[in-house]
Amino acid sequence: MSGRGHEGATRQKVQAELPLKILWDIFVVCLIAPKWVTSSLWPNNGRRTIKRDVHAVWLAESDPRTPWFAKVLALAAAAYAISPIDLIPDFIPVIGYLDDFIIVPLGIMLVVRLIPPELMDEHREAASKATERPVSHFVAGMVIAVWIACAVLLVRAFL
Repeated sequence: MSGRGHEGATRQKVQAELPLKILWDIFVVCLIAPKWVTSSLWPNNGRRTIKRDVHAVWLAESDPRTPWFAKVLALAAAAYAISPIDLIPDFIPVIGYLDDFIIVPLGIMLVVRLIPPELMDEHREAASKATERPVSHFVAGMVIAVWIACAVLLVRAFL
């Protein structure tokens, strides 16, 4: 029996797990980063600050005044965060996600330190203003309703 069927099944499994990996990494970095990581790297109100710095780094990446090596490192940190390949595989309990908790925030911290302080302050200000925009709970409810409707349609189609 040839191994092609097994390879195809493995490839489909990896492709199916990729969106879950990306969502998990976003969840880890933005919502549940451990207090000891965020408080040691971002002493003032860690979780909120890391989210602001991620947005500020994204803004700084497109700024021509940002050094090229900071841009490359920001790209590498983002690529690692969304990559399905980790230093420690995620299927290993507890320590499998430890690299996501440590490497990604360290990469962001290093990028923040490589960007000139006055430029980073400018982008932090822009990121803070962006998060202070009014939020439409009605539109959020509509988006959630569309997702629920899509899920119901998928369940009905396949069951």
